[in-house]
Amino acid sequence: MSQPKVIVVGNEKGGAGKSTIAIHVAASLLHAGARVGVLDLDLRQQSVGHFFANRQAWLAANKAEAPMPVLHPLSADLAAAPDAEALARFEAAFEDVSAQADFVLIDTPGGDTAVSRAAHGLADLIVTPMNDSFVDFDMLGVVDPVTLDLKRPSLYSETVWNSRKARAAASGRSIDWVVLRNRLAPTEARNRKRLDQRVQALSRRVGFRVGPGLRDRVIYRELFPFGLTIADLSPTIRPVAMGLQHVAARQELRALMTSLGLETVPRGALMAAE
Repeated sequence: MSQPKVIVVGNEKGGAGKSTIAIHVAASLLHAGARVGVLDLDLRQQSVGHFFANRQAWLAANKAEAPMPVLHPLSADLAAAPDAEALARFEAAFEDVSAQADFVLIDTPGGDTAVSRAAHGLADLIVTPMNDSFVDFDMLGVVDPVTLDLKRPSLYSETVWNSRKARAAASGRSIDWVVLRNRLAPTEARNRKRLDQRVQALSRRVGFRVGPGLRDRVIYRELFPFGLTIADLSPTIRPVAMGLQHVAARQELRALMTSLGLETVPRGALMAAE
């Protein structure tokens, strides 16, 4: 059997929208007919795990159907476990979902851990959402405080760089890295042009692609308690009133999946038996 494609959603800064991106990518892949395994390594918040638990409960209560991923929940005590034990438990969970999935999606915590670094090393695609501010950019690159010129890559960029080098040395395979401009404000911010220039300069230096994320829309938040996304809405699944914002949100999600190279999932690439 072919190996699943591993997608890691990562950024060592919290609040960048990692879990929102993770659940929307997972739901989109599921609706494209792929089998998706999900591992939530953000053991303190467990937003992705809670989302899919909500999904299962809502679907059962409303006698509705929507695709579910392969889940292997990791208990919160993993965060306090010694590195060797934590890595062994993560590897076992990864092997479990990999055997059942076409894609394995891993949501990582907002911090540097041995398990998070191991997950990055397994990735075929790393997705890094960042908010539209120099506060978020600081985790990727360091700028001069006087001129705002890019000085050097920062902590998280170095983590990804090391993962890419190790992956290339071990298997000869490369890791695709996409930075998403997430939660953009509806109107142009005064510092957007300056930030754009630094992001593009850093992308050339460390080798990531820049893609569109998801705007800060109410619809993304109000569907979370039901375990649903904009990709799930249909004539039979409609827990909130529909409006024009839903059309715009669907277009955003399609643009996001296209930027990640996941807009279509060829049936011949799936391992599921027909």
